[in-house]
Amino acid sequence: MQFGLFSVGDVTTDPTTGNTVSEHERIEAMTAIALKAEEVGLDVFATGEHHNPPFVPSSPTTMLGWIAAKTEKLRLSTATTLITTNDPVKIAEDFAMLQHLSNGRVDLTLGRGNTGPVYPWFGKDIRQGIPLAVENYHLLRRLWREKNIDWEGKFRTPLQGYTSTPAPLDETPPFVWHGSIRSPEIAEQAAFYGDGFFHNNIFWNSEHTQQMVNLYRERYEHYGHGAADQAIVGLGGQVFIASTEAEAKRRFRPYFDNAPVYGHGPSMEDFTEMTPLTVGTPEQVIEKTLSFADYAGDYQRQLFLIDHAGLPLEMALEQVELLGTEVVPVLRAEFERRRPAHVPSNPPTHESLVAQGRESMHHRVAPAQDLAAAGQEGN
Repeated sequence: MQFGLFSVGDVTTDPTTGNTVSEHERIEAMTAIALKAEEVGLDVFATGEHHNPPFVPSSPTTMLGWIAAKTEKLRLSTATTLITTNDPVKIAEDFAMLQHLSNGRVDLTLGRGNTGPVYPWFGKDIRQGIPLAVENYHLLRRLWREKNIDWEGKFRTPLQGYTSTPAPLDETPPFVWHGSIRSPEIAEQAAFYGDGFFHNNIFWNSEHTQQMVNLYRERYEHYGHGAADQAIVGLGGQVFIASTEAEAKRRFRPYFDNAPVYGHGPSMEDFTEMTPLTVGTPEQVIEKTLSFADYAGDYQRQLFLIDHAGLPLEMALEQVELLGTEVVPVLRAEFERRRPAHVPSNPPTHESLVAQGRESMHHRVAPAQDLAAAGQEGN
């Protein structure tokens, strides 16, 4: 199972000191956290994509390329790559380039984003969010799998005889996750292609997460990619760890109470009761995280948010250290002990996809249709 971190890259005033870091300092902090993640044995670092203050990661592949040059094992991903407002031609180019520079240590999570004004900034209509996601992703799949493409759709200019460069490393496209909190259409999209489904459930109760993940699993099986419990699932979570629960709550409470995303609402205690947020000891984080599989099933990737809400860099690095040394080794062993033999331990990687060969379903533009056609031929 893969464990890692994701960052939304917010620039938030530290409520305990009144200090607000510069954008430059925040970017440097994010890269320092990524390097620390590799140092302590975590598997993945993922960055969000935002184009508005108070967030800084507007160019994920630039940041991930820098991190790739400084690391050897860390897998590089995104918490969201905006499939709606980015041109799929540019996504195809940027992530193929990152694939080459990182020797295949890259995947990505596609999403629609949650900031409405971004759409008109890039000439798009938020009311077309779902159709944009569907059309753009199908084009992206073609760009990574075909040459000399003729294409015409609703949302961008046509392509004639177009070939994206560079081609994916080893002619093997990156593995794609589809991220959604509340849109069943995106869960359906992930299932249709046999891709991963990432439910960043940090603000949602277990019943909602279970409903979304179960929909994806059921449709994954419906489209012939495998049994429902073999579908590739990732989850989010936020933690703050200290040696005692009281100490963790004392240190984290001012950050929670003033957080731009969920501050000034339900109490920290209510939030930890309703959502995956865990504020406590390493043992409490382990217990709470293991419980995610009780409602989401056996899953393959767990990402933690640890640097939100103005936490100073030294505190965030302390959290990474505690995760890597005291929490994740136990989680890794316990999740695997519980996992049925037929359920994948890890999501696909570049190495595993290359090993499957060029005839695997990963190389098909519309694998569900190909599987259906093969089934009809067999009848």
